Amino acid sequence: MANAAKLGSKVALVTGAGSGIGKAVALALGREGYALVLAGRRREPLDAVASEIRAGVEALVVVADVTDPASVRALFAKAKEEFGRLDLLFNNAGISGGAVAIEEQSLEQWRAVVDTNLTGTFLCTQEAFKIMKAQEPRGGRIINNGSISAHAPRPGSAPYTASKHGVTGLTKVTSLDGRKYDIACGQIDIGNAATHMAERMKRGVPQANGTIAPESTMDPADVARAVVYMASLPLEANVQFMTVMATKMPFIGRG
Repeated sequence: MANAAKLGSKVALVTGAGSGIGKAVALALGREGYALVLAGRRREPLDAVASEIRAGVEALVVVADVTDPASVRALFAKAKEEFGRLDLLFNNAGISGGAVAIEEQSLEQWRAVVDTNLTGTFLCTQEAFKIMKAQEPRGGRIINNGSISAHAPRPGSAPYTASKHGVTGLTKVTSLDGRKYDIACGQIDIGNAATHMAERMKRGVPQANGTIAPESTMDPADVARAVVYMASLPLEANVQFMTVMATKMPFIGRG
């Protein structure tokens, strides 16, 4: 076991770490000296991210499915076995489900999105709690990846919007239930980071008035810097909610 105390590092676990926001955050945390647990469904992209982590930073790659309770338990058990503690969980794994009219939405697609975005966040939070409340020094921080859709929906986004509103509720109760264990929980709501999931924004996406229009995006590194700031606070302080968005995306006012 590469004990975290020996490493002189805090330990962070990032789900969905193989691409997009997860990759950007993992690399940024690595630059800050965190020992890392990189989790995702496919090993190849996780290994690629691990190869980019700066020299001297420990990075454990674990293939895991956040919708599977047994897989989540195994993920956190491996993290604890390798590093002995957990200081930060970034609940990032998620899928969009695409744009589908609510009356045409399949139950299977609804369940896939909700199981990944909301239930997966819940399962990982449970396991993080078990480690954080029992370790010495006690406590830790959980940051949930919300979305602009946790505030305002896009057309045809019932599963995604419902799941992200659910993440907001879970963030609040996690923050409340974590107080007695020195576990802080906050949420970052992201709008139009230029990841693979957001590529369609540049081509044009449905607007509330029925038109199709391209939207502005921002560099995922800007999101990563915000997460690093949230993580940098002492456990006595917490960013409860932070919105980081492309400045010109249609959200504030009438778009």
